[in-house]
Amino acid sequence: MRAILLVFLSACAASTALAGDVVDYQVAGQTFEGYVAKAEAKSKGLVVILHDWDGLTAYEEKRADMLAALGYDAFAVDLYGKGNRPVETAAKKAETAKLYQDRATMRARIFAGLKMARASGTQPVVVIGYCFGGAAALELARSNEVDHVNGIVSFHGGLGTPKGQSYSAKTPPLLIAHGGGDVAVTMKDVAKLADELESAKVPYEIDVYSGAPHAFTVFGSKRYQKVADEKSWDQLKLFLDEKF
Repeated sequence: MRAILLVFLSACAASTALAGDVVDYQVAGQTFEGYVAKAEAKSKGLVVILHDWDGLTAYEEKRADMLAALGYDAFAVDLYGKGNRPVETAAKKAETAKLYQDRATMRARIFAGLKMARASGTQPVVVIGYCFGGAAALELARSNEVDHVNGIVSFHGGLGTPKGQSYSAKTPPLLIAHGGGDVAVTMKDVAKLADELESAKVPYEIDVYSGAPHAFTVFGSKRYQKVADEKSWDQLKLFLDEKF
């Protein structure tokens, strides 16, 4: 049974079961609601998850539980605020627009989520993100506030670099999982990102899955593509093995 916990440490100590727990935390006076799943045995490492445009939902919770089953501690960050889980497309666009237009707030919420995930210590972490969360993960990559971040992964995320931003020698290794059939984020966007990363000498890998559309990992959706999802998950597992 899930329980709402006010202190992350309490959530960590409460259970070693793979099913995780909701945890409340504060950012700039606002309450946010994350999700923590702990490995049964000694953790191999900490994975932080950044959510899609509909907020932290059962999808990210499932991914966190899957990572816990693999032996990792996982924390899904809330970038919108407690109770803010938009359902209609217009509302989802509005929420992402707020953060795309206010990158300082986006970064502050990502940093706060990282801090919450590391409440028990400053251990190394790999950050992964889905769709909007993939774009947010790359925002973190460009921030240079990446001490103890061993790697960053984007699944079918936005790849554009905002004006005035760039990657640098401090950017941790990147893994980009992209659908070849994605019409929202095109192969031209992929090529442009590769050029940027080459120029900045950032270690990266870009995996393109033939015919896979945008959001190809979302279970139960019309866009879900089993082969691309499973292959990209296998690549994530290899990446985690390398970075921890």
